[in-house]
Amino acid sequence: MNVFIVFAHPDPRSLNGAFRDVAVAELRAQGHAVQVSDLYAAGWKSAVDAADFPARAPGERLSVASASQGAFAARALTDDVRTEQERLLWADAVILQFPLWWFGLPAILKGWVDRVYACGFAYGVGEHSDRRWGDRYGEGTFAGKRAMLIVTTGGWAEHYGPRGINGPIDDLLFPINHGVLYYPGFAVLPPFVAYRTDRLDAAGFETEAERLRDRMRSLADTAPIPYRRQNGGDYLIPSMELRPELGAPGATGFALHLRPET
Repeated sequence: MNVFIVFAHPDPRSLNGAFRDVAVAELRAQGHAVQVSDLYAAGWKSAVDAADFPARAPGERLSVASASQGAFAARALTDDVRTEQERLLWADAVILQFPLWWFGLPAILKGWVDRVYACGFAYGVGEHSDRRWGDRYGEGTFAGKRAMLIVTTGGWAEHYGPRGINGPIDDLLFPINHGVLYYPGFAVLPPFVAYRTDRLDAAGFETEAERLRDRMRSLADTAPIPYRRQNGGDYLIPSMELRPELGAPGATGFALHLRPET
């Protein structure tokens, strides 16, 4: 497979840097081709602004979605954005790797999503009608590709457990897994999460590194998270609400968007 890793940590000597090296080495040992975008090393520009759309008419009010759509259609996006889009199209599997900072993506990685996921490329794709609401949530540009997260956090696993004060890790990562990855069509694999990373000793690192190697060895075979497909009949169109007969009575929240186990 072709595997594209988007790496977001400011120090290559960090635990994240070590995990990245473990993942790349194992993937290559398995015969996969690997490309890495190191956002900090590249000096990635994270903020969307008028400079992203150089062909836009001077003085025109900036509507990011429409400017993005026009620039993508005209192949007028900036070179850094187009390079990342080409890497996404090249890849059979995409890995986003980052430390969990304030319950979400580091700003530089969020900015990568904001700029690279252009309208017409990652969203705003497909027919919108009373039968479909675009190609998204299981369909779209990245359909047929796999994706997963490699995440580190200083908190304990119990802090992110079903009764943990930080909230369940699957809920915290839902906007990334379901929104950033599943929305444009990726089959999303369960994340690799390393906990208590500030206190990880050499033995602990090797345990986590072997766990990561195992995930890289099974990248092509791991069953994806069973999210419901938007256009598969489970949702009402155009309200995009789950049909009332689906899900446990009175249930709400992210788990509604998972297909029940059969």
